Amino acid sequence: MANRTDPTAKSIRGTNPQNLVEKIVRSKIYQNTYWKEQCFGLTAETLVDKAMELDHIGGTYGGNRKPTPFMCLIMKMLQIQPEKEIVIEFIRNEDYKYVRVLGAFYFRLTGSDTDVYQYLEPLYNDYRKLRQKLPDGKFSLTHVDEVIDELLTMDYSCDIAMPRIKKRWTLESLGTLKPRKSALEEDFEEEEDKEENEHLDDELDDEAHEKDYYRGRSPVRDRDRDRRHDSHRYRDRDYDRDYDRDRGRGRDRERDRERDRERDRDRDRDRDRDRDRYRLREEKEYGRDRDRERDWEGRDRERRDRDRGRRRSHSRSRSRSRDHKERDGGDHRKRHARGSISPRRRDGAEDNGTREEPKKKKEKKEKKEKKDKKDDGTDHPDPEIAEANRLRASLGLKPLK
Repeated sequence: MANRTDPTAKSIRGTNPQNLVEKIVRSKIYQNTYWKEQCFGLTAETLVDKAMELDHIGGTYGGNRKPTPFMCLIMKMLQIQPEKEIVIEFIRNEDYKYVRVLGAFYFRLTGSDTDVYQYLEPLYNDYRKLRQKLPDGKFSLTHVDEVIDELLTMDYSCDIAMPRIKKRWTLESLGTLKPRKSALEEDFEEEEDKEENEHLDDELDDEAHEKDYYRGRSPVRDRDRDRRHDSHRYRDRDYDRDYDRDRGRGRDRERDRERDRERDRDRDRDRDRDRDRYRLREEKEYGRDRDRERDWEGRDRERRDRDRGRRRSHSRSRSRSRDHKERDGGDHRKRHARGSISPRRRDGAEDNGTREEPKKKKEKKEKKEKKDKKDDGTDHPDPEIAEANRLRASLGLKPLK
């Protein structure tokens, strides 16, 4: 309910007035504490008191893009849509400069092209200082005329996209807007008149001065002076237009440089963050490798100590057994040789016994086969008898002798 537009408000440029602010900035304003506490229930009359308390201008700032009170009041004006006379009084207020800038900003968003040029161009003569909050949260010094020039020439101001308006020369060519009149034009004319009068006073005598004075009132002299004044006025207008154009270009370049600096700062910040992240990762990996190497070294040391202890114990046991043998002498050797046979010898004897048994079986088998052959008669010296004995053996008959 607190964020809805006034039902009596008219649509501006074919849309809801609050939609002139981007949705992201609008949601940031709705979530801001200043909007909830200070802007709740404000009307066109009570809005003036809050505007008089402003001490700086700006859009959004900080890492979470927090809106300034200036932006919150602009949003409140779009919501309640005060009358045009009240906004014009804001612009004409010379006592409070932030009230004037607030009205000019709102009128730039909602006013027509002709009204914008008509009511905002006189503020070019206001050179008072203003505090502006930058996106990084710091303050910078600016002036009222610079803010007005930004509103009339730039597409963005205070993080809000300005509605497009026609160029001034287009409105002049259409006849809907009069040529701009500089505030210094009258001073220039007075200064020229004073110089002409002083020049005439120095050169002419009193009588000649009277004659020239009456002669100077001739239509020809008046026409020449009017032409001279017109030429100065057109030249001043062209100069002002060129100056404004060059000034806008210079600001564009400065804004581009500032944007490039911010981009370089962000890139350096990201590079430093990545470098720190990689350094931490390398330190962690180095710590893990070092701990792993220490564990390996500790294990190797323990293994070496264990092997060294085993070798020492083995060498001690061997030296003790050698001492005992030397003490006992040859008797010990004889007893040891008689009494026990080494497992290897015992195994060798058993293997020899098992090996001899198949040899004997093989020899018996061969003798039996030879005997059978002799009984068959197949080895008879007569080949015919041997062949007949083979046939008889196959038939199961006794061999021939």
